[in-house]
Amino acid sequence: MSDLATSSAFSLATPPASAATNTTTTTSEATLSSDFETFLKMLTAQARYQDPLEPLDSTEYASQLAQFSMVEQQVLTNENLGIVQTQIAMTNMELLSGMIGLEARSDAGAYYDGQPISITPNPAAASDTVYLVVYNSQGMEVDRRVLPVSAEPVNWNGVTRDGIPLPEGQYRFHVESWADDEKLLDEAALTYSEIEEAQALDGRTVVILKGGIQVDSSAITGLRQPPDDT
Repeated sequence: MSDLATSSAFSLATPPASAATNTTTTTSEATLSSDFETFLKMLTAQARYQDPLEPLDSTEYASQLAQFSMVEQQVLTNENLGIVQTQIAMTNMELLSGMIGLEARSDAGAYYDGQPISITPNPAAASDTVYLVVYNSQGMEVDRRVLPVSAEPVNWNGVTRDGIPLPEGQYRFHVESWADDEKLLDEAALTYSEIEEAQALDGRTVVILKGGIQVDSSAITGLRQPPDDT
């Protein structure tokens, strides 16, 4: 089974966001225009009722105008940044929508449904003992077994080393590397899970894996076609 590059382009037609963008921009411009008119009225009133014996310096007017201009630019910048972030998230989601049905490689764990889970360990080269440690969705350790000092994939069949079958559900996998009774490394192992959905959340693109596992799209390190069971 060959991995697919995560940068592969996929296309899926989605409704354009230009209408919403134009509406937001028009609203912002109208608000700023109204605020500027209010500001000018206040400035005019200030000049009209100033003490003639202590007239305001023209530099004060210039300073107030500059401050308003800075606020105006900041508001427009924030609006534009929000629009750009939304458009980027939508573009990323379009790309990931084409990946639905593929299997994504990540360290987010996997959903056990009775079928073996393929795990890719990456133990420290200096280790003399390597353990696969399995945690359930509550973070409790439910299995621990010795692995070869190798990066070759291994299958976990949902049964503990004592022969106790574990229920279906979400599991996370860690690989501990030891040498001379000292732990050298403890890191999450990589697994493949089917992509079921892609969502845009708070400017990020989140992928929903089998079993409802959520993972940021930037954390996906590989893609492949599902194994052919026939």
